[in-house]
Amino acid sequence: MPENRQFEKHGGATPRGGGWLPHGFHLGTHSHPDGQLVYAAAGALATTTERGTWVAPASRVTWTPPGFEHSHRFYGRTDARLVAIPADECGGLVAYPSVFAVSPLLREVLLALTAPGGRSPESEKRLRAVVADELGATPEQSLHLPEPHDDRLRVVTDLLRADPGRTTTLAELGRAAGASERTLSRLFHTDLGMSFHRWRTILRIHHAVVHLTDGQSVTDTAVACGWSNPSTFIEAFTTVVGQTPGRYQAGLHDHVG
Repeated sequence: MPENRQFEKHGGATPRGGGWLPHGFHLGTHSHPDGQLVYAAAGALATTTERGTWVAPASRVTWTPPGFEHSHRFYGRTDARLVAIPADECGGLVAYPSVFAVSPLLREVLLALTAPGGRSPESEKRLRAVVADELGATPEQSLHLPEPHDDRLRVVTDLLRADPGRTTTLAELGRAAGASERTLSRLFHTDLGMSFHRWRTILRIHHAVVHLTDGQSVTDTAVACGWSNPSTFIEAFTTVVGQTPGRYQAGLHDHVG
């Protein structure tokens, strides 16, 4: 069960507020009448919808528009912050689930909106307007792991999810899926919009975020997630997340609860 739970939910309203959640806490598939931002002020989370999975360390916030089915899983002891955006205020935000970078201003507004004690409705509405302005930029795609539709491709991605560190080639995976390497390579581009190498790299980065949040070293994380040496892992992690794994891990201790 959540610890020190402070989330508010009245009737069928979208949950809001803040609270500490234990490592591995999972919220199953559900939807809300309003939009929802979920931010890990400490720890990390994954939001999954039919469009794929987004991992959000403390430098990112996930956005789910009204009506989209989604689930959440939290990694590390997580200071989870939930902000409900009324449906009539969602017109200026993207109409599909996504993840955004968290600027210093956006972070402070998210913390203010989820702090104990609450604010007047007028004050909250003004703060939500600031949130909408801050989320006006294009959503980030770097941490998005899309879901396949093709059955052959799903066999491959399921095998990779079961063991992200496996070094199996696409040709070897194709034998298990009943498709040629050339066919699978084409499917990755047409169905998922990225190469096999890119999809597997993002999958590994998702798992690396979890390992680092759980306190594992950069070297151990690199090995567990399939990199042959830490320097290659550091380069890939920095490209996708925007900071080195060491800096990411150090930052976990800097965020307030």
